[in-house]
Amino acid sequence: MKVKIATRAGFCFGVKRAVDIARECLKGRAKPVFTLGPIIHNRQVTDLLTQEGITVVDDLDHLSGPGTLIIRSHGVAPDVVQQAREKGLSIVDATCPFVRKVQNTVQNLVRENIPVVVVGDPEHPEVRGIVGWSDNQAQVIRDPEQARGMKFLPRVGIVAQTTQRLKNLNAVVEILQKSGSRVQVFNTICLATAERQKETLELAGQVDAMLVLGGKNSANTSKLVQICGGSGIPVYWIETAEELDPVWIKGLSAVGITAGASTPGWIIEEVHCRMNEFNENGEKDIMEEMVEQQSEVEEQTEPVVETETTPEETAPEEEMQQEMDESMEVRTLKHGEIVKGIVVQVNQDEVLVDVGAKTEGVIPLRELTCYTVNDPQSVVKVGDEIDVFVLKSEDNEGKLILSKERADAEKSWTSLEEKRESGEPVTGMVREVVKGGLLVDVGVRAFLPASLVEMGYVEDLSKYLNLDIETRVIELNRGKRKVILSRKAVLEEEYTRNREKLLANLEEEQVVKGVVRRLTNFGAFVDIGGVDGLMHISEMAWYRINHPSDVVQVGDELDVMVLRVDRENEKVSLGLKQVLANPWDEVEGKYPVGSVVRAKVVRLAPFGAFVQLEPGVEGLIHISHLADHHVATPDEVVQEGEEIDVKVLSVEPDDKRIRLSIREVNREANKEANREARRPQPRENTTKQPESPTSDGGSVTIGEMFGNIFDDKKE
Repeated sequence: MKVKIATRAGFCFGVKRAVDIARECLKGRAKPVFTLGPIIHNRQVTDLLTQEGITVVDDLDHLSGPGTLIIRSHGVAPDVVQQAREKGLSIVDATCPFVRKVQNTVQNLVRENIPVVVVGDPEHPEVRGIVGWSDNQAQVIRDPEQARGMKFLPRVGIVAQTTQRLKNLNAVVEILQKSGSRVQVFNTICLATAERQKETLELAGQVDAMLVLGGKNSANTSKLVQICGGSGIPVYWIETAEELDPVWIKGLSAVGITAGASTPGWIIEEVHCRMNEFNENGEKDIMEEMVEQQSEVEEQTEPVVETETTPEETAPEEEMQQEMDESMEVRTLKHGEIVKGIVVQVNQDEVLVDVGAKTEGVIPLRELTCYTVNDPQSVVKVGDEIDVFVLKSEDNEGKLILSKERADAEKSWTSLEEKRESGEPVTGMVREVVKGGLLVDVGVRAFLPASLVEMGYVEDLSKYLNLDIETRVIELNRGKRKVILSRKAVLEEEYTRNREKLLANLEEEQVVKGVVRRLTNFGAFVDIGGVDGLMHISEMAWYRINHPSDVVQVGDELDVMVLRVDRENEKVSLGLKQVLANPWDEVEGKYPVGSVVRAKVVRLAPFGAFVQLEPGVEGLIHISHLADHHVATPDEVVQEGEEIDVKVLSVEPDDKRIRLSIREVNREANKEANREARRPQPRENTTKQPESPTSDGGSVTIGEMFGNIFDDKKE
């Protein structure tokens, strides 16, 4: 017995991607991982993932973060994602790129106010998710009968569930067109599904029985069963090798095996190995023994799957083959065509793209972009929808060779010409720093001279690498493939717009944020959002400063007050001290009359000396209060920069005047010294005791004994 396995049996691209994403989430996980519903329609795979640590949940009601929620390959409505985020869950989207394409199409139709019809099973999770992307406005039509009962719509956009059959989609479209609706059709049926169905039909015509492997809840597997049933041979739908019964294949010369898109390769291999075991162990003897034991069962044995077929499904093989050919919609591509495709694989030296042809197209690395890249993943990712240019419909190896770079260029030249005429800016990514400027990717290589990068000189251009910048096309020559850009033109226009808007809205005494751009001897120019205002040196601080750099530096960000606005001449005067605390508001409490404080002499005048008590607060020592004696000039007593003690005589904050005195400090110091001098001092005991007559016959008189005491009393 020969066993033939369909080459496209098992995991499709989207399912394999979803399972790979799920397993990637398990690596190094510290938080629980969930899937909202089975990630694919295969019980064996979901059971295995559960054993590995992924929990399947049917709703979000009992979930909350932290944790990771994987969106399965069928996708979900956007409100489900929002609900999960509100619960604190991290989202990992494993939606099949082909399903994502349907969702995006529906969303765009709704934005254009076009009613949407989805052809498919309304209970299927993929369809429920698609409807959610229409703000739940889309109608779901299962078949032509339901289409006949629809309310008339003047205009309608139609999409299909990715596993639908083209014949059903076309029938629905035809009915709506006959009703008078203006129909816009988007064939969103997955090409891989159509190819699988076509190959299954061909295989069923070459064998005596078909084994269809896949989950009983899998829509695409169910359709494979229906297709095989139309060939008039026994069809057995099983999920695992354990369900395989040797009785089914007794006496058959060839058996075909196909599998739904959710069936893993290891299940297919197990079934294949089991079939080989039957052959190796003497299939005939085994079957004869089983027939003797189960003769009654054999008489009643029918295919495991009995499908109720409509006349449409029991069509002759020729009709079924024609339907499969139509559903494939294989394009015949020619050199120079630009078509859309979906990236299905990214390798180190090439990218594979599904463009609806017999095989995937190949984009060589050199044709990926107009700039040299080492990592294709930095340009495209699996699931991206891109435009490609057909370089060769078939090379010497039978490959379809494509170019993304050529498609981008063709589209970009037209766009650049239009934007140059209209003056609309273009956005591109800076790819390289070269001599004299930057190379910018705007779909084609464009040059941005260094002098046109900013409004001023730029010393280091490398800071723009890999940044998206907005520019204007100032020179364009398609024949020479020459594009010159200017970012300076865009910045100047933006500066002018901001300046006009700002001047119109500025008001005096308004506090705004600004950045110091330039210093001069008389002040600083501050950018307040498109307008450079002058902050005079006298408005920078409450005290005298010698240069603006004493207070601010270029690049400082600060709050300033608008003092005056001259809209006619576009001039703005700014102040810094007005937003700072006025030190004169607190001088009465800090320097009460009669207190002695430390001060610094800041300047001399013929009539006295000015001293600084603190920045912004100065007082005057009149020349008459510099000393107790006559002073001709202040420099006889004090010098600039000298620190001295002064006494506060009066404080007049409204007039910003404080009278001070050194003389009063000196007088008080002298009085204190005199008091100290007059204060009695402790005396030594000088009283002498009578001495005995000395050896030389001398003696002490009474006067000598009490003379010192009388002297002290005199003093």
